[in-house]
Amino acid sequence: MSRGVLFVMSGPSGTGKGTICNELLANENNDVFLSVSSTTREKRKGETDGVTYNYTTVENFKKMIDNGEMLEYAMYSGNYYGTPKKTVEDMLDGGKNVLLEIEPQGALKVKKLFEEAVLMFIAPPSMKVLKQRLEDRGRETAEQIEERLEAAKWELSQSTKYDCIFVNDELGECVREVEETMRDKVQKRNLVDKLLAENY
Repeated sequence: MSRGVLFVMSGPSGTGKGTICNELLANENNDVFLSVSSTTREKRKGETDGVTYNYTTVENFKKMIDNGEMLEYAMYSGNYYGTPKKTVEDMLDGGKNVLLEIEPQGALKVKKLFEEAVLMFIAPPSMKVLKQRLEDRGRETAEQIEERLEAAKWELSQSTKYDCIFVNDELGECVREVEETMRDKVQKRNLVDKLLAENY
């Protein structure tokens, strides 16, 4: 059995990466499973514990860090976010393709631990469009939106370290491009594993 492929998706807040992930997971043909991240931030309306995030306290999160249970973690907008290591490793070893939706700080840490991980960056068509999307969400104050736009500039500067960059201008087209890339990576991994297993 081939080991699963680890996909890591990042992008500035408001680029639609969460929506893209949901579209990918809703399509059974994609054969990918989401690793649910842990966070210390408050649960928002419409979110589900264990599905959107594993919500926990700062104290518990720090214990997981101290015990070496986190694959990666980062502080973002005053809250901790991180990926439980064992969950990801168990899924990959079981032949499942895993999708992580995490910040660039965490994504680059994961790449150091899993060189074979495929890093995918979701970019907005323009900063003007990104600002409009953040305003349309109606979740943040004007000051918070400015903070996210400043954070987006740094995140975009890290995108050159990713394997693939996708511009989310039209959602359906962007999802299709991501799906094609993921299937291609899985097919190539399976082919390599098959060749290595052959006797000659």
